[in-house]
Amino acid sequence: MRTIVAVPARLASSRLPGKILADIAGKPMLQWVLEACLQARSPQAVVLCTDAPELIEAAERWGCQALLTSPACSSGSDRIASVVDALVALAGSPAEQTLVVNVQGDQPFLDPAVIDAMAAEFLRQAPLPEVLTPVYRMGPEKVHNPNVVKTLVASDGRALYFSRSAIPHVRDVDPQHWHAHAPYWGHVGIYGYRADVLARWPHLPASPLEDIEKLEQLRLLEAGIGIGTFAVAEESLSVDTAEQLEQARRLAAALPSP
Repeated sequence: MRTIVAVPARLASSRLPGKILADIAGKPMLQWVLEACLQARSPQAVVLCTDAPELIEAAERWGCQALLTSPACSSGSDRIASVVDALVALAGSPAEQTLVVNVQGDQPFLDPAVIDAMAAEFLRQAPLPEVLTPVYRMGPEKVHNPNVVKTLVASDGRALYFSRSAIPHVRDVDPQHWHAHAPYWGHVGIYGYRADVLARWPHLPASPLEDIEKLEQLRLLEAGIGIGTFAVAEESLSVDTAEQLEQARRLAAALPSP
């Protein structure tokens, strides 16, 4: 199995326009993400997938390959699925033996070890999974935050559902104390797709749940595609709001100088 990291990105973010190029300690956020991906040991390549020619030029300056996609893509998964044949060609392996790791372009402090852990987990399982995603044990302060995506995980590690609401609901207990009665898992926001499964994305039926929650992974679950999970130690900050951007800037300012 060979691994390709694909980073979907667009300039027209609906919640925080232009965030992909927002300055964080002197570097655009996207540069932070791509440089982190390049530190992972397992990928054959790191590829930016974008509809913006200016982002392609920037990615190439930062040492990454890039592919131009349609501006009509509706999500990150849709964007990388639109160029999956080119990603498989870069991997140099059959689609069913190619892992495409979808890394969001708004996670400036991504730990490269998570990408390597994804590749290792794929190889550990037989047969190869359809889709994998990392999760982390959530603290009580995040359980009821709608900006934090939760994953309902079965005892065998399968993702049963993703939501912005707290799941599971603990009946007859004050919501402030739910965390003491059930494990709550946060979603890191990275997906590992077997490339032949990713190629099916444009043909999957519309997902009412995806539209309601605005979570693209629900399209997979509604279509009967399994999503496995594996635990990581902590979350990776996703920048979706102005407050989270300021948090990212504070974190970057606190990092030791290179």
